Amino acid sequence: MEVKEKLAKLREGMSASGIDLYLIPTADFHESEYAGEHFGVRKYMSGFTGSAGTLLVGKEKAALWADGRYFIQAERELTGSTIELMRMGEENVPTIEKYIEDNIPENGVLGFDGRVINSALGNKLKKAIAKKNADIKYDKDLVDEFWTDRPALSVKPAFFLEEKYSGRPASDKLAFVRKTMKDEGADAFVLTSLDDIAWLYNMRGDDIPCNPVVLSYTVVFMDKAVLFLNEAVLNDKLRAEFTANNVEIMPYNDIYEYVKGLKECKKVMLDGKKVNYAIYSNIPENVEKLDKTNPTTLEKSKKNSTEIENIKKVHVKDGIAMVKFIYWVKKNVGKMKITEISASDYLEARRREQEGFIELSFDTIAAYNANAAMMHYSATPEHDAELKPEGFFLVDSGGQYYEGTTDITRTIVLGPVKDEWKRDYTLTLKGHMNLLNAKFLYGCTGINLDILCRAPLWNIGIDYKCGTGHGVGYLLNVHEAPNGFRWKMVPERNDSALLEEGMITTDEPGVYAENSHGIRIENELLCKKDIKNEYGQFMCFESVTYAPIDKEAIDVNYLEKKDIEQIDAYHRLVFEKLSPHFEGEELAWLKEACEPIKED
Repeated sequence: MEVKEKLAKLREGMSASGIDLYLIPTADFHESEYAGEHFGVRKYMSGFTGSAGTLLVGKEKAALWADGRYFIQAERELTGSTIELMRMGEENVPTIEKYIEDNIPENGVLGFDGRVINSALGNKLKKAIAKKNADIKYDKDLVDEFWTDRPALSVKPAFFLEEKYSGRPASDKLAFVRKTMKDEGADAFVLTSLDDIAWLYNMRGDDIPCNPVVLSYTVVFMDKAVLFLNEAVLNDKLRAEFTANNVEIMPYNDIYEYVKGLKECKKVMLDGKKVNYAIYSNIPENVEKLDKTNPTTLEKSKKNSTEIENIKKVHVKDGIAMVKFIYWVKKNVGKMKITEISASDYLEARRREQEGFIELSFDTIAAYNANAAMMHYSATPEHDAELKPEGFFLVDSGGQYYEGTTDITRTIVLGPVKDEWKRDYTLTLKGHMNLLNAKFLYGCTGINLDILCRAPLWNIGIDYKCGTGHGVGYLLNVHEAPNGFRWKMVPERNDSALLEEGMITTDEPGVYAENSHGIRIENELLCKKDIKNEYGQFMCFESVTYAPIDKEAIDVNYLEKKDIEQIDAYHRLVFEKLSPHFEGEELAWLKEACEPIKED
């Protein structure tokens, strides 16, 4: 079916169910950033393939909300669909909540699948439409009624993450959770976010591509825990671990009935931004719901010493793959046919050669010249640009290894580039180095530091419509709360926490000039303690990403002496870490790539 036909089918179901507006987010039952194919309802209904966005369908019109990363892509993919693009954050563009409030008819009905709407949003919408005496129906998965070839829920094998990788047993993590529960006076803790559950139980899986998690829910009590999942995914090691920690196993979908039985609890702790509306609504009304960020979220972001040691090891492996890739691209561009997809495949192959590699940490973004202006561009067989010995090739990629998760972007110079592009590249690199070398007092958040990275571009009237950096999990989600860098508060991002020792955050400024070029340079930074004196505890960053940054597009006229010293210092680190693993032509190329910048 075409998008118009699907919308017509949905409207038939809405009419039969007495629904005026139907909301379709990009979400699974766990508020995961990425979701398995079973949950691709928004993509199926709209034709928009971006990894984030929300579709709202009314009886006569439909609209899709997307953020600045996807404006160009969404405009193209929604053409002819009758769906209006709502550019989030732009002037005069209403929020989804405001639009629903204004467009729901008096005594109308808003419908959605309550399993894919978080309770915070659901309750907010309920309050907003109450002004028009409107109601919510949350038990309607209307698209499922006509999506005949919908993929099934994933049931991939799970595995236990040994302590030599996790650095901390599940028993200790459960003890931490129970201490928090005791401090808050909670009888039970309902946890539904997949990365938190994976971290808590040292369990990993493959139910979401590039995110090694297991479809599951858990309820933790003071004396036991209950884990809801498809038991077929468990191996003997995991079963033994759960038995040792008094964790009962129940079927995945039983969570909805189970929480109805929590009526004996006085207080249940949960995160309303993560627990879905259906679970929240099924918890008895007499039970006090303590809505707060999952304590596991902050705890898992502070990597322990074992994790940090492993992360540094894995970035050497990842750096080896990157060097082999960049060398190959530069050596062969213009001499053999290389496309965005074939280059991406070559890089993946180099990663797969590394010991401990499991899978990619996200779909590689390999974008040539103007394609790189789309932040989350994805090449397809129909749109697969051939690389030429000119311009920029932006590659944002990463891997999942037993020793951690990697995320790196390099903008590779393939040949001559315009002076304007060199200016943009150099100022992007200048900002990147400003943040990497920041020294700051404990108590800062990423909002305090973002200006260090963005200022060189702001000074010439350029900005990028995204954050400067995000937290990274340990063999978990490549985007991990609650740490990040951005210039203003975006509450739904949950990335404005204090920067703590052990946090890993990316540093990735960029320039995105539509129909022209795109630039991004990204490393992962480890937050560390620096000196402590009468002024307080100072903090700093250490780069744990090791790969050359292309010097061929640097215009030294835009750099100060300290900028050049910082870039040279980084390249000394890269050469020290990676050179023992190379020989011959590759070693010679690496040495040249890491040589000091010539200032003439």
